[in-house]
Amino acid sequence: MTRIKRGNVARNRRKKIFKLAKGYRGAHSKLFRVAKQQVIKALRYSYRGRKNKKRNFRRLWITRINAAARTQDISYSSLISQLKKSQIAINRKMLSQLAVVDTATFNLVVAKSLNR
Repeated sequence: MTRIKRGNVARNRRKKIFKLAKGYRGAHSKLFRVAKQQVIKALRYSYRGRKNKKRNFRRLWITRINAAARTQDISYSSLISQLKKSQIAINRKMLSQLAVVDTATFNLVVAKSLNR
């Protein structure tokens, strides 16, 4: 049997890791073993970070809605409750955008939900 050379396969495997590790400091981008560990760790962090980003934005929207709702003498939780009861289907992202950009429309939505 002939000898099998796997230089291309091994090189491509390492190149893939080094490409992902580009920009890491010191041995983390130069040595294969260390780079591989750092890439695995970074990918784990990025996965977790994508979940945290959604969580943080939701918190921000709720804070903005709460601040705007309290200018109308209503708490966030009772506003959301009233919106659900009056079947106004508007998500928190849009509500917070209204609260920041267009307060008049936000006040109309609050008034409509309270049937004032």
